[in-house]
Amino acid sequence: MFQRYKSVPLIMRIVIGIIIGAILGLTVPSWTFINILGSLFVGALKAIAPLLVFMLILSAISKYEQGAKNHFSSVVLLYAGATLIAALAAVGASYIFKIHLIFPQATKIAAKAPQDLGSVISNLLTNAVSNPIAAIVNASYLTILFWGLVIGFGLRHAHQGTKQVIADFAQTIERAAQFIIEFAPFGIVGLLHNSIATTGLAGIARYGQLVLLLVGTMAFTYLVVYSGMVFLMTHQNPFPLVLWTLKVSGIPAFFTRSSAVNIPINLQACADLGLNEKSYAVSIALGGTANSGGAAITVSIMTLAAANTLGIHVSFPLALILCVLSAVSATGSSGIAGGSLLLIPMAASLFGISNDVAMQVVAIGFIIGVIQDSVETAVNSASDLLFTATAEYHDLMKEGHPVNIRAAIARADHHRAQASDDLKSPAAVESAE
Repeated sequence: MFQRYKSVPLIMRIVIGIIIGAILGLTVPSWTFINILGSLFVGALKAIAPLLVFMLILSAISKYEQGAKNHFSSVVLLYAGATLIAALAAVGASYIFKIHLIFPQATKIAAKAPQDLGSVISNLLTNAVSNPIAAIVNASYLTILFWGLVIGFGLRHAHQGTKQVIADFAQTIERAAQFIIEFAPFGIVGLLHNSIATTGLAGIARYGQLVLLLVGTMAFTYLVVYSGMVFLMTHQNPFPLVLWTLKVSGIPAFFTRSSAVNIPINLQACADLGLNEKSYAVSIALGGTANSGGAAITVSIMTLAAANTLGIHVSFPLALILCVLSAVSATGSSGIAGGSLLLIPMAASLFGISNDVAMQVVAIGFIIGVIQDSVETAVNSASDLLFTATAEYHDLMKEGHPVNIRAAIARADHHRAQASDDLKSPAAVESAE
């Protein structure tokens, strides 16, 4: 039965959950027992999220090996820079377009966030060096981030077998989180029923504003910010490559909602472009975890929306710290659908927002995830391909080799068309049969 349930794509199940939750909220608002579905879903996420965040950071940092070849430096720089710039763009968009949320459950106002930089840094340092075991138990995300980075860097010198054990355990926690997320449609039914019964359709309309802000920021980041980065690296018109990567990689990723599933598509696209296989075989796989600009946008915007809702004024120094925190924490979040949402409590803790409130923001994220997570994955996966190509073109031009991006794309399109024709040929059909 469960396998038949899983055979329906998650995005379709979530759409069905949204429809059922909305209908029940409008027709039978007094059936409060339905709300238990939302409470159970949020509670399960609250339980698994601290351990998931810790293991994602630990595994991602431990995988970076010393003595990496120089030709990877450009792509790593692009990945890190793009994620940080995406977070900056998200913070800027949140300042311009302030969003106020309607929480599915009653909330307590968070403690006032510190306003001066000195107290911010003091609180960060004090909280960061707390007991890491207690941090996981109590969901103290800043402490989890700090110890995840410290222990992760220490594990870089461990034996390969030890790193594999850490990676296997991280994948186990990811699968556990994914199992919980499989039941998101039921949680959404409960959350939407509670929201509509409590606030009516006016509260749900604010979710639409949040979706527009998220999608608009991601589109601006990819089409404007990332295009500017490509131009600075290649000094050529970036849009042929930007639009081609969206077509080839972004569209499939939008529907699969998984950067990992999209890796073979990106590898084939790199081969079609004629890139160096020894380089892109590593950079594409690395991008699946290290390049998470879309996730950084989601974490930043939804965290600041929660702060706006609770009346917390976010100072400029605090916003800058949020950008760095979002960029660092987003690394490794692409492993599972909706993974970036589970990082929101870490960023929210920076503003004194309680874990209970932060997990309600996560729940809202799953409600809008039909669009948000699809666009986020498209941005992340397409930019893996974009920056892999850009880094290689930059290095080739730096060495004095001529590069014509438009011609490379034309050759790639010709190669893909020829491969498609070969698959349709009678011989290929007969062989498949």
